[in-house]
Amino acid sequence: MIVKRFRNGVVVRWIIAALLTAYLLCLPKKMFDVPYATVVTARDGELLGARIASDGQWRFPSCDTVPYKFRRCIIAFEDRHFYRHFGVYPPAIVRALKQNIQAGHTVSGGSTLTMQTVRLARGEKRTVWEKFIECILATRIECHYSKSDILALYASHAPFGGNVVGLDAAAWRYFGHSADNLSWAEAATLAVLPNSPSMIHFSKNRPLLLEKRNRLLKYLHDNNEIGTTDYDLAISENLPAEPLPLPQIAPHLVEYFYKTAGGKQTVSTIDKSLQLHVESILERWHNVFIRSDIRNIAAIVIDVRSSDVAAYCGNVRFADGNSSNQVDIIRSPRSTGSILKPFLYYISLHEGEILPKTLLADIPLNINGFSPQNFNMQYDGAVPADEVVARSLNIPSVYLLRDYGVPKFYDFLQKIGISTLNKSASHYGLSLILGGAEATLWDVSFAYTAMSQALNGGSSGDQNPFSPGAVWQVFDAIKEVNRPEEIDWRYISSMQTVAWKTGTSYGFRDAWAIGATTRYVVGVWVGNANGEGKAELIGARTAGPVMFDIFNILPSAPWFKRPEGEFVEALVCRQSGHLKGRFCDDFDTVPILPAGLNTDVCPYHTSVNMTIDGRYRVYENCIEAGQPIIKQNRFVLPPVREWYYKQHHPEYKTLPPFMPGCGGDSRLPMSFIYPQSNATVYLPKQLDGSEGELTFELAHSDPDATVYWHLDSDYLGLTRAFHKYTFRPLRGKHSVTVVDDKGNTLSIGITVE
Repeated sequence: MIVKRFRNGVVVRWIIAALLTAYLLCLPKKMFDVPYATVVTARDGELLGARIASDGQWRFPSCDTVPYKFRRCIIAFEDRHFYRHFGVYPPAIVRALKQNIQAGHTVSGGSTLTMQTVRLARGEKRTVWEKFIECILATRIECHYSKSDILALYASHAPFGGNVVGLDAAAWRYFGHSADNLSWAEAATLAVLPNSPSMIHFSKNRPLLLEKRNRLLKYLHDNNEIGTTDYDLAISENLPAEPLPLPQIAPHLVEYFYKTAGGKQTVSTIDKSLQLHVESILERWHNVFIRSDIRNIAAIVIDVRSSDVAAYCGNVRFADGNSSNQVDIIRSPRSTGSILKPFLYYISLHEGEILPKTLLADIPLNINGFSPQNFNMQYDGAVPADEVVARSLNIPSVYLLRDYGVPKFYDFLQKIGISTLNKSASHYGLSLILGGAEATLWDVSFAYTAMSQALNGGSSGDQNPFSPGAVWQVFDAIKEVNRPEEIDWRYISSMQTVAWKTGTSYGFRDAWAIGATTRYVVGVWVGNANGEGKAELIGARTAGPVMFDIFNILPSAPWFKRPEGEFVEALVCRQSGHLKGRFCDDFDTVPILPAGLNTDVCPYHTSVNMTIDGRYRVYENCIEAGQPIIKQNRFVLPPVREWYYKQHHPEYKTLPPFMPGCGGDSRLPMSFIYPQSNATVYLPKQLDGSEGELTFELAHSDPDATVYWHLDSDYLGLTRAFHKYTFRPLRGKHSVTVVDDKGNTLSIGITVE
């Protein structure tokens, strides 16, 4: 008997232990295993947009808290003893059982909010056994969650009619604002909806819905939950007519988060007010550009101090459904045009390749068929480096890149965050600086942001790849870029200083403008997402005006302070921009980077002996005894550069010829403009398919010189004043030789294809 009792006791204890274990483990780790909508808000929590959940429900991610008004309404309507029971309220169950027996069918469930939360999570049919399970799980939930957590779970997953699930989604779909801003009437309406959402809705049984809402409001008023004024105002509010569309603000950003972080709520850094202003500006310009069949615009605004994106407009008219309008241009690789030139200017300054006003060659260039042109189709001969970047001259930029090195510049672009260089440096070659590579508006804008941050003293992020001294010199140059306005901004105090750069890709397919101040960087792209070119697509004429319109709505910011301890004083030749050489008389003391001390001294100033009348140059050892001479330090460019330079600089003086019988010049007075030595040139095709002719061009420092042309060993002819000669060489390698009337000879080798 004792043994039997002992065994029975053990069995009972095991049963109790098993039941207790089952009770402790009955609660799932995740109460609701359902898909959620993608929700994106501005930095202040205001909704920007959302994308529906994968099951077709507008179910926003679970909220942490329930707003006060809805909390009071739902408790008053569904579970007035919510804060006093342990998940199950027995009197309510007894009352419901009695009502169901009397009615002969189910008229009441007696469920608490906790039990309803269990039912929502399980999604099972309503049976007596299911009700028993709900009671058990409800008590378990009460042990695990706080009352506020239970309310939040219920509010996040309660049905509110149609495919609207959860309080947050319902507030936006029915009232057009967040649940935190619900009025008493709106909160009461949403509190009574989950009770029977399929039977009573805004489009079905509206009078009954209104009656239930007002009855709840009266209860709240009678129990001093709301005052008389609030009550009167609440019952006077009309029910919404139909669900409202969700906001469509920054839709491309919402789409980005939908694709990368679907089913989550993301608090972005977007300033909603600024975003709406920028979208309005882009819409206005879209109405202008569409007349020229330019259909797409993108813009980004970055807060320099925090690196936060304050406005993100990936394109215009997302809701039109046109595939090109739904392309997010901000993250799409596009041909860069000239937008990368400030980076080349920066790194050349930083590494001591040039000084800010070092003269760069601006003469015809042909390297194995690569023959870039300036936008104005002209040549200046030689241009200061800061003017090259300000005027966005192509040819001097190519010369600068050739001297700096394509692989080094390619590596630097990757270092500053240009992530779309997916081919080798040799693939891009010298075209890298003219739009031969693609970049995104996102990458380039953040690179300009890093430059601004370098001048502001750095940022809180990773180590900045830019040094403030060279950035200061870059920004000092590009702040002088001519603005789209016809007025001179420098004389209008209300217009802030902006360092900005434009870009236009080959074929007029992409127009860029990016500007920087101490507070913001604004990046703009204009064009057609499908790559269709338009003659009007020029950065300064399209993207530039849009960018300045955006800057005009931003708070004005003071210009950057010149960084301290970054510069040293140096004597710099005023005409050449090089360090002062021994023959440079016209110079300034200017601040330069320490690396600039390693640049070449002025190669263009030389000392010459001249006759007293200035007509001839002479050597000292061939002057007749007693004949006076004068020594002059002169600024002299190489022949081709000189030929173009003096067309734009009437003050430039060409050296006179040597006195007859008094020696010659070790410096050749002539140079080929086209082609360059060892170039490969291509015969053009005529309309009838026959091979065309080639025109060779030569620059000579003596405007009266006669030049004799030879191809290999054959004499071709002569030219005077304008030295161009056209002929049809055979395919293969050739030597072109020119001889002037002073006996100077110059030869180059070419390959004809």
